[in-house]
Amino acid sequence: MRVTVPVNLGDRSYEVRIGEGLLSRAGDELAPFLRRKKVAILTEERVAALHLPALEAALDAAGIAHASLALTPGEGTKSWAGLEQACDFLLDQKIERRDLVIAFGGGVIGDLAGFASAILRRGVRFAQIPTSLLAQVDSSVGGKTGINTRHGKNLIGAFHQPTVVLADTALLGTLPARDLLAGYGEVVKYGLLGDAAFFERLERDGPALARGDAATRLYAVQRSVEMKAGIVERDETEQGERALLNLGHTFCHALEAATGYGERLLHGEGVAIGCALAFELSSRLGLSSQESPSRVRAHLKAMGMKTDFSDIEGDLPGAEALLDLMGQDKKVVDGKLRFILARDIGEAFVADDVPREAVLSVLRDALTGR
Repeated sequence: MRVTVPVNLGDRSYEVRIGEGLLSRAGDELAPFLRRKKVAILTEERVAALHLPALEAALDAAGIAHASLALTPGEGTKSWAGLEQACDFLLDQKIERRDLVIAFGGGVIGDLAGFASAILRRGVRFAQIPTSLLAQVDSSVGGKTGINTRHGKNLIGAFHQPTVVLADTALLGTLPARDLLAGYGEVVKYGLLGDAAFFERLERDGPALARGDAATRLYAVQRSVEMKAGIVERDETEQGERALLNLGHTFCHALEAATGYGERLLHGEGVAIGCALAFELSSRLGLSSQESPSRVRAHLKAMGMKTDFSDIEGDLPGAEALLDLMGQDKKVVDGKLRFILARDIGEAFVADDVPREAVLSVLRDALTGR
């Protein structure tokens, strides 16, 4: 089964095509977008070992010439050095504005390849072929691209929409369990921010998704993409409503910075912990019931996900230091932290000036396990 979710943005509109077997048809799927039968592929070493031969075979079958660069896996590749490596490769391949760059991998590769495409020759086209659950439901859709620096995550970037997204859900079967669950953190986020019925369905069907049920995975990707597409259509450059997609991310980005953007904490794991903390903060501020944060944590724990600071290996900085790391987050406006809070499951909203002491209290209790 295959479904198509349109992202309607005028002359920047595109389709997100979701279903099993899309990788084997990638040549035919991409051919209509090519001005000449040549593409450049940016990927990473783990994805290349598993899936690059299948993509190359699909391109060969459609008569499309190709060259590929496999980068080092991990958030460390989303850097100035990684960007330079990607741009030099694309220039070596003489990629032109009307050509197509293929981002073939998870969120790191999608963000890096998208940003390289945005700035190369002042903008070349690119297609997303996301291979992780996190990338299929979130980072491949919406046009946010960028790299990390020592100051924080995704602080250098651009909005650059893809030409098409091919989300082959069969590829999710090759993910390590930890990576799949990390991606599930972003799936849960959509239910928590704007669709209580979706969250309720995840409470019921989440274990089947983790076990590999194809229909459950397809629906989870489809519904997540539908929700993101709708928000992006209404607020492409995050002037208002799109900020809701950052539920859990202010906490998450501080934790990622504190853990060095490495294997100690995957992005989706940070999102899950961040969502639990956002609901806890909402409850303490009297904005939501005490039952909501308990329900969020119960589901994350039932799925075997990270929910507490104690689930992160190694030491973490103190509450004040974590709050300082939040100060570099993109959601800071006029020097004031902007949090996504919730009145209930499925009812998130933007809070422009959350009391510093309330945030510190939540962080201190999280650090001490209270």
